[in-house]
Amino acid sequence: MLDSFWKMPHRRFADGEVVMGRWPGSVLYYEVQVTSYDDVSHLYTVKYKDGTELALKESDIRSQSAFRHRKSQSSSSSPSRRSSSRSRSRSPGRPAKGRRRSSSQSREQKDDKKKPISETSLAPLALKPSENNTRRYNGEPDSTERNDTSCVISEQKLKPDLEIARVLEQYSLRPRKEEKKKEEIYSEKKIFETQKVMEKASLKTIEKAPSKTKELEFGGRIGTFTLIFFLPATVLYLLLMCKQDDPSLMNFPPPLPALESLWEARVFGVFLLWFFLQALFYLLPIGKVVEGLPLSNGRKLQYRINGFYAFVLTAAVIGTLLYFQFELHYLYDHFLQFAVSAAAFSVVLSIYLYIRSLKAPEEELAPGGNSGYFVYDFFTGHELNPRIGSFDLKYFCELRPGLIGWVVINLAMLLAEMKIHNQSMPSLSMILVNSFQLLYVVDALWNEEAVLTTMDITHDGFGFMLAFGDLVWVPFVYSLQAFYLVGHPTSISWPVAAAITILNSIGYYIFRSANSQKNSFRRNPADPKLAYLKCIPTATGKGLLVTGWWGFVRHPNYLGDIIMALAWSLPCGFNHILPYFYVIYFICLLVHREARDEHHCKQKYGLAWEKYCQRVPYRIFPYIY
Repeated sequence: MLDSFWKMPHRRFADGEVVMGRWPGSVLYYEVQVTSYDDVSHLYTVKYKDGTELALKESDIRSQSAFRHRKSQSSSSSPSRRSSSRSRSRSPGRPAKGRRRSSSQSREQKDDKKKPISETSLAPLALKPSENNTRRYNGEPDSTERNDTSCVISEQKLKPDLEIARVLEQYSLRPRKEEKKKEEIYSEKKIFETQKVMEKASLKTIEKAPSKTKELEFGGRIGTFTLIFFLPATVLYLLLMCKQDDPSLMNFPPPLPALESLWEARVFGVFLLWFFLQALFYLLPIGKVVEGLPLSNGRKLQYRINGFYAFVLTAAVIGTLLYFQFELHYLYDHFLQFAVSAAAFSVVLSIYLYIRSLKAPEEELAPGGNSGYFVYDFFTGHELNPRIGSFDLKYFCELRPGLIGWVVINLAMLLAEMKIHNQSMPSLSMILVNSFQLLYVVDALWNEEAVLTTMDITHDGFGFMLAFGDLVWVPFVYSLQAFYLVGHPTSISWPVAAAITILNSIGYYIFRSANSQKNSFRRNPADPKLAYLKCIPTATGKGLLVTGWWGFVRHPNYLGDIIMALAWSLPCGFNHILPYFYVIYFICLLVHREARDEHHCKQKYGLAWEKYCQRVPYRIFPYIY
């Protein structure tokens, strides 16, 4: 019993306590405040004076009293002072002034001078190193810090030069003040040279430290449990309402169909055929291979960029089917069954993803989906980049089945409108909706490489949220305007169509130019083409743009998204609010994402983010929000 008690980890520092924390990758200690402690990883979350929050090990934290005690001890009884006092005192065997010293006496004095040097502590700060730190200074990592090699290398590079300077200063015949001044200049120079290395090492230390997700989004466990049922119910409600002659919100609830009519094996087979056809196109050895952003372990995954080629091949397949008189409006006739089949497949995929994530290494788990709560991790995604060989499941679902399927569904709605209403050409409203959304999808596939820098890829795990969103929400909710126009045709004039086209063009220009600036700057900040952009440097080594679109509002790409979403809904007229659900949803989604981005950036960039917010006060809408 006592043996197990002594083996239990003890926490030395309490929440709110002000201590001295070592900056990762350096030998410098700064005053920090303890904010929390993780019992699983045994890491302290500390906050520096500039607002930066880091996760530190207990061996990197010292109490302030240890620094004060060491400082007073070194000032009162330093080796140099003991040496000088010893040289001033006359020993009994010391000859008088002017007499010649014997060889034995000279050897004794030399031995006396060697003793203080051997007694001098070689600690880089006025702090006595612990046993673990001593092993680390000698080049042997501590058993609990084997992976913290970046910090060890920085300390070893900085430590010997500083210690040699201190020893020479203590035993030099030159004046002490002059030597001290040179040491200060030398130390400042070394610290300046290693500053960037320290900043990069600090970021790697944070990323390498395995920690549980503490801040839960979407209402935590209760909220995510509710969303698992609420999202499929919302899709079902929207599709049933569009089928009604009067899709008014006052006609709630819509008449529910029989359960057996929601499922058809043939429809599910067609969906599986579509999914695996896109997977085949993804595996084709065409298109370039690029590296993603560095992971927490420093590794970069490789991705094949061939989404646009997959789109062209899909267009060829659809064109061939139409040439052989395949009835593509079959999608419209069984639209509800296709939605249910996609939802069932996304649930099965989510279960598989969660089961396989239980065996994934700690460093491969998603930062936001590692809470330890089953429902929350199942919803947000437990594993960051689940792969079967080189087949990246999240990256594939992000752009292929749902996004390309959205275009195919819109085309099916256009053909269904022509058949149902006996039209030789589709309506102008349907042409606008198809054209605007086709441009959006082609742009995403043409700039496929840009998705590698989004939070969906770099931060969010692959769970029910993204699986359902990519396979169900995107193709069946984003095509809501086209589905609505089939049963509720709306006529618009050419001047109105021209005005809506201009509005969509403005939104697209803001969206594309803002994303291009961000992606180019993230990939290569030193690109001469970006010389006109100004940024605020941060402790992570990255910069925050304060000119261009990102100096106009903090999230200009969201502004462009909302303007385009409005342009997609305007061709449906103003008889019902249902076609504008997408606009309302998009505003709520982007406001949520913006709040999440704000919180994430504040934790990551600290004081630099506060300066950026002062420089760019508006978040999405200029002069409004």
